[in-house]
Amino acid sequence: MDIDKLFKVPKLPVGSNKRKMPDNPTPEMLKKMKLDVPPQRDQRPEESGVGAAAFKGKSRRATVQTEDEDEVDTDFAPGGDADYFIEEDDEGRFFGGGLTLEQKDILNIFDNAGDEGAQHDPDELSITAIRRFLLRFERAANKNQDQRSKYPDDPSKFIDSEADLDSAIKALLPLAQVPIVAYPELVRSGAVSLLIGLLSHENADIVIDVVEVIHELTDEDVGNEGEQDEEEEGQTQAALKVLVDALLENSVLELLVDNLSRLKETEEADRQGVFHILGVFENVLGLNPELSTLLVAKTKIMQWLLNRIQSKNHDENRGYAAELLSILLQDNVSNRMELGKNDGVESILKVLSQFRRRDPADADETEFMENVFDALCSALSEREIKSLFLASEGVDLMVLMMKENRQSKSRTVKTLDYAMSGTSGTDICENFVEALGLKTLFSAFMGKSTKKHKTNGAPPASEDTSHILGIISSLFTNLPSDSPSRIRLLAKFVENNYEKIDKLLEIRENANTRLKAVNAEIELEKNELNAEGEEIGPEEEDMWYIRRVDGGLFTLQNVDYILAWTAMEDDGIRGHAAQMLNRKNLSVKDIIETMRMHHQNMDNDEQNSSTSDETSQRAPSQREILANLIVFLEGC
Repeated sequence: MDIDKLFKVPKLPVGSNKRKMPDNPTPEMLKKMKLDVPPQRDQRPEESGVGAAAFKGKSRRATVQTEDEDEVDTDFAPGGDADYFIEEDDEGRFFGGGLTLEQKDILNIFDNAGDEGAQHDPDELSITAIRRFLLRFERAANKNQDQRSKYPDDPSKFIDSEADLDSAIKALLPLAQVPIVAYPELVRSGAVSLLIGLLSHENADIVIDVVEVIHELTDEDVGNEGEQDEEEEGQTQAALKVLVDALLENSVLELLVDNLSRLKETEEADRQGVFHILGVFENVLGLNPELSTLLVAKTKIMQWLLNRIQSKNHDENRGYAAELLSILLQDNVSNRMELGKNDGVESILKVLSQFRRRDPADADETEFMENVFDALCSALSEREIKSLFLASEGVDLMVLMMKENRQSKSRTVKTLDYAMSGTSGTDICENFVEALGLKTLFSAFMGKSTKKHKTNGAPPASEDTSHILGIISSLFTNLPSDSPSRIRLLAKFVENNYEKIDKLLEIRENANTRLKAVNAEIELEKNELNAEGEEIGPEEEDMWYIRRVDGGLFTLQNVDYILAWTAMEDDGIRGHAAQMLNRKNLSVKDIIETMRMHHQNMDNDEQNSSTSDETSQRAPSQREILANLIVFLEGC
């Protein structure tokens, strides 16, 4: 390889008037190069040896001193590097930065912009700086409004003021880092009302900027949470509440919902705007869940969410819409009724039907599916929603999805448990049996698959088992005596030599083992409290009872409830169950003890569950059933 050719300075095109350097300049020749630089700031032109007139007219360029003092133009520097002949070392070698003048100017602009951004450091945001930002924002908004009103048909007249307004809005983002100082000032100065007013701005980009600012200001993590003590965190939450109250007073919810239909999600900026609007709703509801009623009652958010989740193409905003819908329906009767009025049950079932024959494509779509199922389960706590679910053939769809044995299977079991519970679930229980749901249900209960290509024998998940037991309990509670549906249910426990009874006893043993461990922990805590002389009150007792319920008592109660029903209605089942219990040194008395505890704590169960008119009607009937079952078992 010829090193000289590799590092040869490129020749200029033929015909150029620029002077050429030799192909291989000698070190002596390079050392003669020097740069004409201006004198130092504190040095007069006369002192530098250069005349004032000469200094004023000269530019910063390199020259070559030859024997005849001819000047050499150096514009040929490789790549047009502006500093090729400036960046030299002590030996006269030249490297340069590889950048043209234009490229260096661009970098300087970014450097200057970075220096300007440094002034937004949260540590430097004093009340004076905050007021300066708010004043700049107010002036920019007023100027833009004035320009638009004067020249409504000439955008060239107000485009500059719009750019200034855009910059002023974005400058408010750092205020989220100092909420204790900034938020009260935001409200006091009237900037909140001015900011909300811009949600009706003609330029959608300005609206998106405002939405982004509101989303940032209402985030639950405003301020430096990791560095705050409890007092500062309390002050932050108080400041955030002041801001949210001011936003609500200026009808922020209504204006944000109006903009949901205005923004076109085919554009990236608009898609981000929709995402931030949904984020504002989540932030506000996280601060005050009671606002969910106001959001649904005062706006058309329910219909928009239902339409959005029906989109065929899945994206982040579709998933966010499903999550927000689930939040709005949690523990809120009025919102659930509004869902029914907007044909929400039908819409949700249409969305879920797409997962009958396919699994979600990825984790995001899986979360979307789960949120839609959760929304439906919350709504099914109401009698009216159960009627709509039955009319929309929701039971048939759930049974079909169970048979497919896909990822949605667990969620369909949970949905059926919610739908069939309570006295208002009687029609759904009968429809479930008519839809041939018993076969699929008990296949899942026994850990068997209804699909030949699936692996058999895998035990169901613990959550699935809990919901399956809930469905069976509801069937025994709601199906009329001596009805064909009830006879078919009872036959399932007789077939295959009482294998379903054996499975129940196996589940009972596992639940009882877990419950014993929890009881041991509770007894230890009681002994510690007694040793310290502290009194054990009703609150502690309720807390311990809830721990027992989660630690296996709930499963134990459901199993014994089912065993009691089957034992009362079939002598063969009663004899087989007694025989199997005896092998484990147990008897029917153990079942009676569990049911008696359940009967005694029935009032506690009512208080700890979500209340509605339906559940309050169901509780006395359940107590009567338990009492009658206990009497029967005691007489055996």
